[in-house]
Amino acid sequence: MSDSNLPDNNTESFRLQHYLAKCGIGSRRTNEQYILDGRVKVNGQIVNTLGTKVNSDDKVEFDGNPVKFEENLRYILLNKPTGYVCSLADEKGRMVAADILKPHYSERLYNVGRLDMFSSGLIIFTNDGDFTKKILHPSAQIEKEYVVETSTNIPEELVKKFKKGMRIEGVFYKCQDAQLLNTRKIRIVLIEGKNREIRKVFDEYRLGIKSLQRVRIGNIEIGELKDGEFRELSNKEVKQLLEIGEASGNSN
Repeated sequence: MSDSNLPDNNTESFRLQHYLAKCGIGSRRTNEQYILDGRVKVNGQIVNTLGTKVNSDDKVEFDGNPVKFEENLRYILLNKPTGYVCSLADEKGRMVAADILKPHYSERLYNVGRLDMFSSGLIIFTNDGDFTKKILHPSAQIEKEYVVETSTNIPEELVKKFKKGMRIEGVFYKCQDAQLLNTRKIRIVLIEGKNREIRKVFDEYRLGIKSLQRVRIGNIEIGELKDGEFRELSNKEVKQLLEIGEASGNSN
């Protein structure tokens, strides 16, 4: 899917973090941190004040490179293999999921949410900061479904407690749903998805995870995508995903 992202009026002004989002640099929240870190210049001057207004006549730079509005918005669904990190770059030299897409797209794409290095499955890449903000907003309540396979049997107690809610080292974890597929395989649906939530719950029960795969994000399922394969989301899929998030937000 692609769509025009150019402003209708060249003199239209935007908050700097919003402008950067429309240039495909990152989500608004991420861009706010970039601004605070002094990585953004406007007309040759470092700007670290949030809310600064700019328009298309201003020269905006990120890390010394000029940025401009993305002409086409991209929404890419990747089946991330294990061993890849979800980051634009990695200081440890590990493989980066975004690099799988770089040979195929000229736009600067970044991941919407994360999967840890040892997990596989669905993750969306985009250059649409507004889309990212809406999808990641806590009120969106978009379901993410995982299939987990363990090296030993999964106790029924884990399923019951995870669905009811449990506290580990002061953090409360609760899944939307959990269902045993067999003695060593389970389907888990999360909404909030705290950092490494599934792994921490399974560690509490001393369960070794053989594989952890995300198989669904909202209305989008993994289908026939193999490890490392990707496809563009359709207009309908993007619209439905946003509608799910908006409906959840309105119901809260």
